[in-house]
Amino acid sequence: MSSSRPVLFLVSADSGCVRADPDAPHVSVMDLGVTRGDGIFETISVCDGRAQALEAHLDRFARSARLLDLPEPDLGLYRQAILAAIEAHDDLAELYVKTVLTRGIEGTGVPTGWVYAATAADFTSARTDGIRVVTLDRGLRHDVAQTSPWLLQGAKTLSYAINRAALREAERRDADDVIFTSSDGFVLEGPTANVILRKGDTLLTPRTDQGILPGTTQASVFEFAQAEGMNTEYAVIPVADLLSADALWLVSSVRQAAPINSLDGVERSIDAELTAQITSYLLGRRD
Repeated sequence: MSSSRPVLFLVSADSGCVRADPDAPHVSVMDLGVTRGDGIFETISVCDGRAQALEAHLDRFARSARLLDLPEPDLGLYRQAILAAIEAHDDLAELYVKTVLTRGIEGTGVPTGWVYAATAADFTSARTDGIRVVTLDRGLRHDVAQTSPWLLQGAKTLSYAINRAALREAERRDADDVIFTSSDGFVLEGPTANVILRKGDTLLTPRTDQGILPGTTQASVFEFAQAEGMNTEYAVIPVADLLSADALWLVSSVRQAAPINSLDGVERSIDAELTAQITSYLLGRRD
């Protein structure tokens, strides 16, 4: 039986994946995911009932767990819960599924896990008209992943207070989103997205060894570009290159590819034709 409400499955080694009431309490106030943000998550776009880049998301979920020294998630159980949640939800054009794993209740050593599916927001305007973006200094060097791996740059953790604060700062500056830059002057990523630049026939994105979360959507955009005969490059990108780029996007699961129509208050033209082609490719993906 389908439902327009969010669909929730609890995931554990003892019980497998079990459907639960999304309005009932399930997480302890002593859970370290709640008290310390000590956990990981993934958000997976679902278009026409298809989970997009599912295996890439599951691989990244396991990678984040390793970076946090969490127990290895049972990807088979999570895959089962993801597909079950999609099947149980109303058949809508766009959904999203979120997977979560926390360290669990302090002192027990037993992790907490769940998966839920919910209706996606309407991102038509962001995909077509574009978004206003500001650059903000993250306050870390671009090589922080090598110098200070304990800062967990590049892991998708539940500790999102800084990312949410950055988005509030963007709103105060009359913008929709953020591109983080390093303290030594290089382009990093958005709070919830990867950055892509077009220079001629080449698409570029910052290298992931700079403490950047490897992007599943960004990888799909590069697959599209290569199939179209464009060049793609992972690079160390000076902030000044944002100004000289022919086009800019923030790309992420669910919102997909959002062209940037304003950067730090300066209007920019968007590549509407290429954006439409990218969006069509992303929405039509099959894992």
